[in-house]
Amino acid sequence: MRDHAIIETERLRLRPVGEPDADAIQAAASAFEVADTMISIPHPYPHGEALRYVRTRITERSDGYAEVFAVEQASNGAFSGLIEVRDIDREHDQAELSFWLAPAAWGRGYMSEIVQAILRYGFESLSLNRLYAYHMTRNPASGRVLEKNGFHREGTLRQRVRKWGKREDVALWAILADDWRASQ
Repeated sequence: MRDHAIIETERLRLRPVGEPDADAIQAAASAFEVADTMISIPHPYPHGEALRYVRTRITERSDGYAEVFAVEQASNGAFSGLIEVRDIDREHDQAELSFWLAPAAWGRGYMSEIVQAILRYGFESLSLNRLYAYHMTRNPASGRVLEKNGFHREGTLRQRVRKWGKREDVALWAILADDWRASQ
């Protein structure tokens, strides 16, 4: 089994998610603002869902299908969100990137800082060739983060998800290892 990295950026620490994170995840994911633009986070967030989520991700990490990091402030250890490299496909050396921040961490440029670090990890440590990400088109902030970090918009998946009883379009973005290396 691969050692699970702790990744440090200028202001943040990304470490493998664990059961002690469940309460902080439960609290942050319960915010309507988080659930509103996340494809698969329900609202209200069910009691105990965070612990189930963490346990599932630990199993996926052990099986080599995911790397999930809790994001915390380097200065005080405060939980600020999650970033996942999930659905790791070794046959094609690709994986999905999924991320969210707690509302208290919004507007500080943290997500670009996090994505830059995770791209390095994905392409260098995990030896992936392609990372892709989705976001609902009514959440352009996620698209700006992806574009700023070298992702290319590959298209729109029309009415891909249903959120709050409404069908939503989803944008698909991707970055290749060669694109990333050329930008370094």
